[in-house]
Amino acid sequence: MKKSLFNIVLSLFVIVLSTSCRQKKDIAYYQNINEVANQETANNFESKIQPDDLLMIVVSAPDPEAAAPFNLETISVPTALGQTSQAQRQQQLYLVDSNGMIQFPVLGEIKTGGQTKAEVIALLKSKLKKYINDAIINMRIVNFKVTVQGEVARPGSFTIASERVTLPEALSLAGDLTIYGKRDNIILVREVNNKKTFTRIDITKADFINSPYYYLSQNDLLYIEPNNAKSKTATGFTQNGPVWIAIASLVTSAILSILLINK
Repeated sequence: MKKSLFNIVLSLFVIVLSTSCRQKKDIAYYQNINEVANQETANNFESKIQPDDLLMIVVSAPDPEAAAPFNLETISVPTALGQTSQAQRQQQLYLVDSNGMIQFPVLGEIKTGGQTKAEVIALLKSKLKKYINDAIINMRIVNFKVTVQGEVARPGSFTIASERVTLPEALSLAGDLTIYGKRDNIILVREVNNKKTFTRIDITKADFINSPYYYLSQNDLLYIEPNNAKSKTATGFTQNGPVWIAIASLVTSAILSILLINK
């Protein structure tokens, strides 16, 4: 009798232990972080401009009158404040067309699509040399956004003010993955040269930190698939794994108590 009870306790203990270890392996991020901790990573990532991006470009110079023709006019945007209506001055924006072009004052068509912000600024400075000495150009993408779908706490699209966001940061904006999200098979949809690309990323391994997908690009889409515990709800056990583990622990404790009493 005691031997049978001991075997039951041992089996339950092995089940609980293996299930717990499995859960940690499936859920924990950066599990091999020590292997990549001392590797140098490039920190000069810049997103490339795409069609439908909205660009704010402001040209300034020591002589403001010289720079004025190269700036879009500001427009009055009405805003409601209490019962009174007010207007704010807002800089007009450049819309990148389907060919990656913008219409720039005086200079005409400028190719921006497929280039980084630094490359566009350098191009504009070279074209402005014959008009302005020491031109200063400020530029930003005002509609830079990424989208996170699937098994996260708050799926949606997120506008990024800094134009620079990492994959973990985007997941954090979405409230992180739920317990049912696949951490080893996140799908990244990215547009490259007007073509959609699909990449699968395993964030349980720290290697992705050094990959081209650690930093996200404009309009990137992250999709987190449901894991087996969510997909196979019909089995009951995988969906309610934590409950079964708790029951197994209670049964184990009860049997150990019986063994101690009968000892």
